[in-house]
Amino acid sequence: MDVKGRRVIVLGMARSGIAAAKLLAQRGAIVTLSDMKPEAAFGGALDELRALGCAFALGEGPQRHLDGQQMMILSPGIPVARDFVQAAILRGVEVIGELELGARMMRGGLCAITGTNGKTTTTTLVGELLRTTGRPTHVVGNIGYPITADAGDSTDEDLTVAEVSSYQCETIDAFHPHVGAVLNITEDHIARHGSMQAYIAMKRRIFANQTAQDVAVFNYDDPICREMAGGLAAKIAWFSRTQRVPCGADVRDGMIVLHLEDEYVPVCRADEVRIPGPHNLENALAAVTVAGAMGVQAARMAPVLRTFAGVEHRIETVRELCGVTWINDSKGTNVDSTQKAIATMTKPTVLILGGSDKGASFAPLAETIAASPQIAHCVLIGDTAAQIGRALAQAGYTAVSEAGHDFDRCIALCRALAQPGGCVLLSPACASFDMFKDFEDRGRVFKEKVLALA
Repeated sequence: MDVKGRRVIVLGMARSGIAAAKLLAQRGAIVTLSDMKPEAAFGGALDELRALGCAFALGEGPQRHLDGQQMMILSPGIPVARDFVQAAILRGVEVIGELELGARMMRGGLCAITGTNGKTTTTTLVGELLRTTGRPTHVVGNIGYPITADAGDSTDEDLTVAEVSSYQCETIDAFHPHVGAVLNITEDHIARHGSMQAYIAMKRRIFANQTAQDVAVFNYDDPICREMAGGLAAKIAWFSRTQRVPCGADVRDGMIVLHLEDEYVPVCRADEVRIPGPHNLENALAAVTVAGAMGVQAARMAPVLRTFAGVEHRIETVRELCGVTWINDSKGTNVDSTQKAIATMTKPTVLILGGSDKGASFAPLAETIAASPQIAHCVLIGDTAAQIGRALAQAGYTAVSEAGHDFDRCIALCRALAQPGGCVLLSPACASFDMFKDFEDRGRVFKEKVLALA
């Protein structure tokens, strides 16, 4: 992709926006960066961009800077439906996202992982499996490391695995992974996309440019995934924790088995997978299928599956104090993710729930909690505390306390309520923006406060 001399405006100066601007400027584009935050908010972070010749439109919207622009790079957090984006499209400006830009400029093999839950764990695990080939491997995308940070230096020998969110799918066009995967689909981001149908359609976009030489991987146990597989040009492969699949990875007599061609190849025993819980077995099966489709031999996979310990903020044990285990699952940002975390609990658990609203129903979560023998008490926080409390009451669950927006009070309540031999689990089933910068900030604050307990 040749951008030399093209006028490009980059909206949003988070990690992906800054990486995109650097890549564009290095390739000779005339770059303007726009962000609502003022210049003082960025400190010395602007120095390198200035040295590359970038211009800035800070502390205001981009409307005054659209004239003459030929391309707009959107942050995933900015919907295409915004007025200024639509105004740019009407002027003939090409609007794409940072993921699309990076994919156009990168070289080598590309696989893409999407779905509602498990994306980061599976993407990270696929990266570890790909590294066993000895080829340079990049783990990028919604995982927190921009694809444009590495795309400019990639070669034909490189392998890239990208975590892709539904937000990023809004702005892909020519994006073409050799292997794409959907892990699962449950209700999420309805406030952004407007309906479940639109959310599903966004996820399916990662397969739009695949051909018969490519592979599309789906969860055989998820009925929505099975519907999504219909009518695609790519070869279909499956993974399943509960059934035998015609092509892909499943569990047979306790053994993970990979079969992409005619041969059935044992990988390792399912109970040897180190990351805990049935949902993580699904993630491991997905990773095995994707890595196998990317050419990783099954014999190389077993040592990785036996030693891969997971990712921060995903059912992460923080410490044991006075016989109580404190667990950080801050990435539990939707109902389905928290239900899966609950399924991994084997001891009486105090569960921290609540945050900013994503437009989903909490009734299924309340029913899961009411039916769980392990959830001893719920402590509710944040904007959605009242909603979750009503859902729990309707489900007949009454062991509830509220901490409002006071996280210190939340931790104190949990410590008082948890019994020796039990757990405290932070898995909020909500986004974090009411009280924290993001789910990572929420998880780190939780860990800091727990580690500071005497």
